[in-house]
Amino acid sequence: MKNLSKWWKSGSPWIWLNAGAVAISMVTVIALLSLILVRGLGHFWAADIVEVVYQGEGGSQKIIGELIRKEQVDLKSLGAEASEINNGERWLLKTGNREISADFRWIEQANVVSVSKPKELVVLERSEWGAFYGYLISVSEKGKLVAKGENAWSEFSQRVERVASLRKKVRQLERVEMGAINYQLEKLRLKRKKLEIDKADTPTALEKIQLEERRLGEEFDVYMADLRALNQEIERDSAVFQVMNGQEVSISFAHVIEGLRPNSMGYAQKITNYISTFVGFLKDDPREANTEGGVFPAIFGTVVMVLIMSIIVTPFGVVAAVYLREYASQGIVTKVVRIAVNNLAGVPSIVYGVFGLGFFVYFLGGTLDSLFYPEYAPAPYLGTSGLMWASLTLALLTLPVVIVSTEEGLTRIPRNLREGSLALGATKAETLWKVVLPMASPSIMTGLILAVARAAGEVAPLMLVGVVKLAPELPLDGNFPYLHIERKFMHLGFHIYDVGFQSPNVEAAQPLVYATAFLLVLIIVILNLSAILLRNRLREKYRGVTG
Repeated sequence: MKNLSKWWKSGSPWIWLNAGAVAISMVTVIALLSLILVRGLGHFWAADIVEVVYQGEGGSQKIIGELIRKEQVDLKSLGAEASEINNGERWLLKTGNREISADFRWIEQANVVSVSKPKELVVLERSEWGAFYGYLISVSEKGKLVAKGENAWSEFSQRVERVASLRKKVRQLERVEMGAINYQLEKLRLKRKKLEIDKADTPTALEKIQLEERRLGEEFDVYMADLRALNQEIERDSAVFQVMNGQEVSISFAHVIEGLRPNSMGYAQKITNYISTFVGFLKDDPREANTEGGVFPAIFGTVVMVLIMSIIVTPFGVVAAVYLREYASQGIVTKVVRIAVNNLAGVPSIVYGVFGLGFFVYFLGGTLDSLFYPEYAPAPYLGTSGLMWASLTLALLTLPVVIVSTEEGLTRIPRNLREGSLALGATKAETLWKVVLPMASPSIMTGLILAVARAAGEVAPLMLVGVVKLAPELPLDGNFPYLHIERKFMHLGFHIYDVGFQSPNVEAAQPLVYATAFLLVLIIVILNLSAILLRNRLREKYRGVTG
């Protein structure tokens, strides 16, 4: 008993308690990341397609689809009176073909007669209506039969690649050439309206605008003709498939993104397809209410917003910390300010969103619109949610973190270094700029790392000040001024919320939620690692001085 009391007073129990808490935290984090990793990255693997002969209430039937999962259930509680057993296994099959039947279907394993994996089964990724499963019957060009039977697959694969190439040309025309013309035409319209407001709409000025509009219109007509020709080429071919109920369905190649026969693919082919699909997820735009396609606009919006936020918050946070530590008299007012800064770090993020909407968007943006952009009325230009206001709101949200971290770094700088610099004739400003701030830079980077980690994952304030479900244009493009701070943007955090909680098809969206969550974690890790590496280099540079 005495040894136990001595051991308790030694403090060892607290060491073990802390070690246990750290171990539990590490295990929890690793388990969570593993779950996201496995379910997220597994979404891109070309899974085999099964053909199930199932004995249902209406008799024997064939069901074609991808086996998603199996689970043990009480079949009687699910209304499966036809089952001979109360407890059993049920399977969830993704049957696709949304325009014909339900996208997913539960079946009882007890009623499964047979399961096979025919090599001829095809799965299509489509631009709309989700996945499609069936047997390829024939391929036609302009309504004329080109290939049938086994020869149809090679012909089908070639024409899918052809359509993919044409689709890239269409995207280039619509987004680059025609997008640039539309942007210039909109600028000319605003210029004309500005002349009217300023009473400077003289015939000479208007004629110059009309000539430019006519020139741009002619260019646009040329591109439109090319676009029509490309769309006709895309819609030229079609294929006929047989689905699980025996019905034959014709599908235009214009709606086919990719076609696979996963049951006939080898391991190497599946790995190649996996890499291609994952790259497509990173660089493509979302489709089907964000439940299909890629997340490139969300990745781009997240990174750009975090970078702008970092550029804004760092100088403001450092200047505020320098003033509080180096210039302000350490009295009651300064203590109150420090307490207020620390308390701001605990304010719910949605409060910052409301403040950003009221002050930045409506007040500041609306004032700037009335002063400098009257030609945009009645539609707002800066007086609406956008990239700049979202970045400013998150900069305000993370400002306390940068201030506290920087001030702690300034506190650790030895006083004799300041006095030595001043004794050699340097001014206080020169001492701060050339001695104190470089030595405190690791702490500044620590504050920035914490700010980036918090800002990248915030969703609630962004829903009020700039993030949207789908942004037709990126905030950065080839049109002057290139970075369009007034545009709305997509964000990975909001994308996860939208797909996970607003999707009309929960089962179809679930893998995408994990994949997007994994991507968001990966981006935060990359941004933080970059800042950590820079911080470590700065720490090594000034280690001998501070030590």
